Amino acid sequence: MIPILAIVFFLFIYPLAYAIDISFTNMNLFHFFHYTYVGFQNYISLFKFGYFWKLLGNTAIWTIGSLVPITLVGLGMALILNQKDLKGKSIFYALLILPWAFPGFISLLIWQGLWVDPYGMMNKLVLPLLHLPPINSLTSTTDAWIELIVTNIWLSFPYFMTVFYSALQSIPRELYELADVDGASVFTKFFRITLPSLKKVIAFVFITSFVFTWNNFYPIYILTGGGPGISTETFIVYAYQQAFSYSNFSLAAAWSIISTLMVIIMAVIVLRITKVLDSIT
Repeated sequence: MIPILAIVFFLFIYPLAYAIDISFTNMNLFHFFHYTYVGFQNYISLFKFGYFWKLLGNTAIWTIGSLVPITLVGLGMALILNQKDLKGKSIFYALLILPWAFPGFISLLIWQGLWVDPYGMMNKLVLPLLHLPPINSLTSTTDAWIELIVTNIWLSFPYFMTVFYSALQSIPRELYELADVDGASVFTKFFRITLPSLKKVIAFVFITSFVFTWNNFYPIYILTGGGPGISTETFIVYAYQQAFSYSNFSLAAAWSIISTLMVIIMAVIVLRITKVLDSIT
């Protein structure tokens, strides 16, 4: 019992308590060892310059804009793989989980090179082939979001596909055979059998991935650096820059605490609405 309590204390409680503590101080490069308490001044600064609502909107675009297409792509690929008469299923499955096998940081550096305008492969070969305009994340906010979300879909859909594919395997085949006897269409079987059976799994994956994506730092920092301007900066990217670019550790801690509270509140609301934990506990 004591080792577990010690691990929880040093890995969770102490860092959280320290972050809360310094968020009420003026700790920065000039007051690193001899800082003083300034009350709620850092929290007031969050709203004073209008950054809060801008970063909240960016974080929502990044999180929801990524998770919805990733869920759809993952579910679609899982449904295709679940077809019993699909030939070469093992080969397709191995190819589709390749993005998951690569180290994320290396994949992001490769994608950064692919998106470079006008010499990257996406702008030089893929987009012209699809009759789509080039992407330039340095000058266009829309292009920057497209670049980020497309890259994040590639990085994340194998996880969703694998979980959904495993869940599909657990649905009894007899249900589909009975539906075939009744003359049910493909869409009827999907909405009456498949989707209700996957409801808990989809909700659980979506909620856990929501927290991860909300705090996912590397794609934005590596691909766009939060630019152009602050148009793609999220809470976590802005907090990192405040801490390690401007050495404003107290303000970065305040941003982190606010971001954490918002994630907890939204997760609790979604859990109560979907009741996804009822089948687990």
